[in-house]
Amino acid sequence: MLTIQALREEKDRVLQALSKRHIDASADIERVLEWDAQRRNTQSMLDDLLAQSNTLSREIGGLIRDGKKEEAEAIKSQTADLKEQSASLKTQMHELEASIQALLCTIPNAPHLDVIAGKTPEDNVETFRAGEMPKLHAGAVPHWELAERYKLIDFELGSKVTGAGFPFYRGKGAKLQRALIQLFLDRADAAGYEEYIPPLLINAESGFGTGQLPDKEGQMYHAVADDLFLIPTGEVPLTNIYRDTLLKEAELPIKLCGYTPCFRREAGSYGKDVRGLNRLHQFDKVEIVQINHPEQSYATLEAMVDHVKGLLEALELPYRILRLCGGDMGFTSAMTFDFEVFSAAQERWLEVSSVSNFETYQANRLKCRFKGNDGKTQLVHTLNGSALALPRIVASLLENHQDESGIRIPTALQAYCGFDRID
Repeated sequence: MLTIQALREEKDRVLQALSKRHIDASADIERVLEWDAQRRNTQSMLDDLLAQSNTLSREIGGLIRDGKKEEAEAIKSQTADLKEQSASLKTQMHELEASIQALLCTIPNAPHLDVIAGKTPEDNVETFRAGEMPKLHAGAVPHWELAERYKLIDFELGSKVTGAGFPFYRGKGAKLQRALIQLFLDRADAAGYEEYIPPLLINAESGFGTGQLPDKEGQMYHAVADDLFLIPTGEVPLTNIYRDTLLKEAELPIKLCGYTPCFRREAGSYGKDVRGLNRLHQFDKVEIVQINHPEQSYATLEAMVDHVKGLLEALELPYRILRLCGGDMGFTSAMTFDFEVFSAAQERWLEVSSVSNFETYQANRLKCRFKGNDGKTQLVHTLNGSALALPRIVASLLENHQDESGIRIPTALQAYCGFDRID
């Protein structure tokens, strides 16, 4: 969430940035600042009372040593009054702090200066495009037909066993899935990311730390009896490793990666755009995460974008990169780049990755700080990216690399698969 310091010192900049999301947060921010002023005033009063109480306690000690018990008892009644007043002020402090935190949680992150003030995905800015559009043969079909023809993915069996959006991968489809995961992990390892296998369930504190709660609880699967949530992305457990942590500047940057299944309810999703692998409730993804110094985070964001570029080029897929406008950006992000791969058989672009810089927004929730070489403590910046999410990658691979007799496997993937074609 936004920091009180930023609202105090840069209120106009924050309001202008939030206007790119088409949000007028002025009333909420004024209320937060008003409560903060009350909180600080209450803290000052509390400090004065505590100082008086300490002074009186020393006086009582001196009077008792001098044998002046009656005078000491008279002063003790004053300290009792001070304790009552202090307790009341502490209650006011806790109430104000809770109100501030609750309201701050409803205000999204302030977009970066370079983010434009669009409203819809059509307003996103294309910053890069690479690869040639495939020219498919006359009998080319979409991936769900290829999956059935070559017995790669069974959507109906998944619906039988669980429900729509939970497919079975089988045979070469399962091997292809595993090969992609290993390729992505190997590339992350070569780029200096440490691999983790994290838990697939998180507690509410972790969901709050990365911004899924209280904003997105309706999109997560909730194990009510244990009050745990199935992870929507590997970002959540990986980033929460550093919740309530004070780092040293020399430890930065921290680079983490992990493969996990991901679970999303996708409530409200329907229509042709969700067919096949286009939108699932359970899917596999390799995630990369960085905890970084604020002065380095945008250079890091660029490096993470380049990392995802390399994966898509290895898979020989045509892609484009979009810098999201304010109205299409996630609640917690300061800047996001989306990668889209062209799906030739569907004749449409499919999102396969988002790479984001959250600046201090998640770090403030996580209470993840570092002590600089100058001795000062400040919040880190957090970043993450899909590298990559598998369903639409598999869809694009099957569709774009199909020919009259089967499906060609990209050269970089063949050693991982153990085959060069699906026939």
